[in-house]
Amino acid sequence: MLELSNVSVTLGETLALRDVSLRADERRIGIVGRNGSGKTTLARIIAGLQAPDTGSARIDGRDMARDRKAALRSVGILFQNPDHQIIFPTVSEEIAFGLTQLGQSKPDAAAQTAAILAQFGKAHWADAPTHGLSQGQKQLVCLMAVLAMRPRLILLDEPFSGLDIPTRMQLSRAFDQAEARLIQITHDPDSVRDYERIIWIDDGALRADGPPGAVLPGFEAQMRDWGGCDDLSDLAG
Repeated sequence: MLELSNVSVTLGETLALRDVSLRADERRIGIVGRNGSGKTTLARIIAGLQAPDTGSARIDGRDMARDRKAALRSVGILFQNPDHQIIFPTVSEEIAFGLTQLGQSKPDAAAQTAAILAQFGKAHWADAPTHGLSQGQKQLVCLMAVLAMRPRLILLDEPFSGLDIPTRMQLSRAFDQAEARLIQITHDPDSVRDYERIIWIDDGALRADGPPGAVLPGFEAQMRDWGGCDDLSDLAG
């Protein structure tokens, strides 16, 4: 259970989030909003990477910002830019790092790293230099690193941005098969249209919350007004 209670965050002179409160336990949740609406800040709060200025963010009753060990076990996050996430020179080192952070021995972490690479048909990537991978390949490495840790909740922050169609399809299949709950942060309504619940964040506040059919039409209409066009693909590409 994700519980946000009166969460507010100020970044510089900007109020990034304003009194956001919600409770959620659905398996697939989309959080939509235009760029700069506060979506990524909300993702960081949920993952415990940032503490709110006021209010609280808890998963299963635990404060993710204060209990970092619980956060590591409970929440994985896939950022929009994998270069902001990858820190090790080889693929196997990148995947194994999170496992050792959870307390696994090096042999156990190596075995689990080999298993996740094999699961994705990427055993030959084990010693590959991460800097030589394409953007989509780096994103897949980050996803494998998150899945290897077996979190109960995975946050996806614009995971398809800048990826080609085959890579988008591969990641989509991986997301569909993931046992963990997913929360996807996006400005592209099509990528979350079949999710159970949509939360619309606008100007740092909760604008609407409900099933896709109740929330997305209003969001899409607002997107068209902002963009001055009739085709949303021009805005979400």
